[in-house]
Amino acid sequence: MGKGREVLVIGGNRYFGKRLIARLLAAGDRVTVLNRGSAAPPPGVVHLVADRDDEKSLTAALGSRTFDAVVDQVCYTPRQAEIARRVFTGRTRRYVLTSTVEVYEYEDSIAPVRETDVDPLGVPVDLELPWRDPEFLEAHYGEGKRQAEAVFAADPDFPYAAVRVAHVLGGDDDFTGRMAHYAGRIRAGEPIAVPVVNHPATYIHVEEIADFLFWAVGEDFTGPVNAASHGLLTTEELCDAIAAHLPDGRTVFRRVEVGEVSPFAFTRAYGMDNSRATRLGFRFTRAREWLPKAVAETLGNVVTR
Repeated sequence: MGKGREVLVIGGNRYFGKRLIARLLAAGDRVTVLNRGSAAPPPGVVHLVADRDDEKSLTAALGSRTFDAVVDQVCYTPRQAEIARRVFTGRTRRYVLTSTVEVYEYEDSIAPVRETDVDPLGVPVDLELPWRDPEFLEAHYGEGKRQAEAVFAADPDFPYAAVRVAHVLGGDDDFTGRMAHYAGRIRAGEPIAVPVVNHPATYIHVEEIADFLFWAVGEDFTGPVNAASHGLLTTEELCDAIAAHLPDGRTVFRRVEVGEVSPFAFTRAYGMDNSRATRLGFRFTRAREWLPKAVAETLGNVVTR
């Protein structure tokens, strides 16, 4: 696909979604944003308002529009995927689903997981689960994404790709509060709960995942692809980088055998193999190289060089 593409972004009003939209606009693409109307999209885009859970509403909002590519930032359940597959069949040449590393939540491999470790064609789909219940959905985030991928994969003629996104860091608009959790505890010298055996994980910078999604829009591969910067990071490395911006703070770890642990502390291996994306032509950065910058951005302490 060349310049001047018609691209629809479903959701995408914050964090790396808005960065993706900025990249598409800068490339000369014609961008349409579809959401429920709860937040205004960036300037320069066409705005459609619809409830994606309502097939009639979604179809009516789209009218006769067709697209070169659709990037779905907010598909969390197989029900949403079923509706999207029906509505967008014949409307787009490419459908990019923003998926997650959480699809691997039941894998526990010392070796970084590959896309084939969770084959969406082998994932059972249950549309009758209470997917509209916010508490159920939050507790089954990874399962919802797994089943959404399975719905798209079940139709061999539907041109989908599922970007399995690593844990995202960086930016002064990080809304997750996870890095702030660590900063607050380090600043106060309060203990940080981690598992007795605390495994590292793969991460990706907020700007890099926006770059990756922009790149994926223009490619023609299908199926799942892992998106993660090179290298694993430990909780200790994250805390060291945060502590560097809090000279009066103190990092204290509390090892727990059972119970809740801090974000980015893992009882199992949480690394993704990014070799498929690398073979396809994307060049990842190294997590250890951008980590200090990511921490500085999120903590609001960027040093101009």
